[in-house]
Amino acid sequence: MSRNRRSTRAIHETLPAPMREAVDNFAQHLSRVDNRSEHTVRAYVADIVSLLDHAVRMGHSTPGDLDLAVLRSWLAKLRTLGAARTSLARRAASARTFSAWAHRTGLLASDVGAPLASPRAHRELPSVLRADQAAQLVVAPDDGVSPVQLRDRALLELLYATGVRVSELCGLDLGDVDHARRVVRVLGKGGKERSVPYGLPAQRALDDWLRLGRPALAGPGRTDALLVGARGGRLQPTMARRIVSDYARAAGLPRTSPHGLRHSAATHLLEGGADLRAVQELLGHASLSSTQIYTHVSVERLRAVYRQAHPRA
Repeated sequence: MSRNRRSTRAIHETLPAPMREAVDNFAQHLSRVDNRSEHTVRAYVADIVSLLDHAVRMGHSTPGDLDLAVLRSWLAKLRTLGAARTSLARRAASARTFSAWAHRTGLLASDVGAPLASPRAHRELPSVLRADQAAQLVVAPDDGVSPVQLRDRALLELLYATGVRVSELCGLDLGDVDHARRVVRVLGKGGKERSVPYGLPAQRALDDWLRLGRPALAGPGRTDALLVGARGGRLQPTMARRIVSDYARAAGLPRTSPHGLRHSAATHLLEGGADLRAVQELLGHASLSSTQIYTHVSVERLRAVYRQAHPRA
């Protein structure tokens, strides 16, 4: 357990009983109703425990005592302690989510967090591979035909072909693949399901893995997971990240992660003329603004080509 988690738990135990109960019920709502990931729930809880601790220090003892002044005071204190703009934006979002939930459940007379503004976070453009670099990476495991190499090839091809999150890919079962239509059924954030197509190279890599590689690793009837580890269980995202990183390094490519392949796939789709909303659907973004960042990546690439090639750049 990390120091931050111990600190959050310790602060939680010092809160007045109504506040502790509110935090616990909020965490259950995030997990069971909103179907948020364990990581997301942990981050929200840490933020709200910090907020309520601040409220206690201001002389309050129940969630119903919260108001906009308390929320703004909490963010201001975090800013003076050196919190980054991205961190402040996330914590403001946590406060708004908690306030809306507390109002719906009757803990707050009104949704006091609704007017709370978020500091505009500076958004770094994601680094992406060029199309030729991505092609070089996905065929990197071609030197052999061992079960592990066949799995790694299928992993890399599917990550780049579909642009799915690594957790989504590792969560796929055999029944989630429609081989006839070359489509995978993905369970994304918030339990939302979507269908994502993949191409012929990924199909060939997947066929080789299922025919020659997976039976040797998984054994009969051990798991329904599409991708399995060396011991026959479901391949975990941590191992998948290591696989991508190791092959990129061995191929002499820029440092790359599964999310880097997702960024690359989205950028190359848009550069190839794909509709922005179609890419949003493929990636499983709830908001179009999350997808629009890839248009900025494409513009930056166009500027780089222009500067290099235009005589009056």
